[in-house]
Amino acid sequence: MKITKKAITNIAFVILIGLLIYPDSRAYFIRLISFAPSVENVEDREGVDYNNWFLTGLNTPSVGVNELEDKVLFVSLWATWCGPCIAEMPTMKKLYEDYKDKVVFLFITRENWQTVATFYKKSNYDFPAYNSNNGMPSEIFSQSIPATYIIGADQKIAIKKIGTANWNSERVRKTLDGLLEKMPEATN
Repeated sequence: MKITKKAITNIAFVILIGLLIYPDSRAYFIRLISFAPSVENVEDREGVDYNNWFLTGLNTPSVGVNELEDKVLFVSLWATWCGPCIAEMPTMKKLYEDYKDKVVFLFITRENWQTVATFYKKSNYDFPAYNSNNGMPSEIFSQSIPATYIIGADQKIAIKKIGTANWNSERVRKTLDGLLEKMPEATN
């Protein structure tokens, strides 16, 4: 039996559709095509006012974000049902493991703890999860997720990314290291 070019194309198309439908392979595919996020030029960085922003901790203590002044923040707006969010989380996990003692990680969702806990257990994650109660700064408010921001101790956005990215990239690590070097000595 001779296999035609059309048959090979059809088989490849069916396999591709199957990979895109199956959630685990879809996340893997999205991860493969994700790049490191762009870093804002220092002079173009937008300031963030989080004086009235309060986060309810789901698996961690609640916090008024103004208490985190002079800290470097990694803020991720995400959901367990969001395919692109799930796709980038393994890269966030690697970054979190290396920087969790130096950077404040805020994983913000609108979902309840039971939903998040089930997802965390299945995926072996232990990120600090929060619900945002009020006062989310307009500079980081997003209708789309994933939306992730790295904010320096000066409260200026160094990285702003709407969509999937590779958060365990050399570019992100260099940016975090640079922001940590600029922190006041008393807060290091």
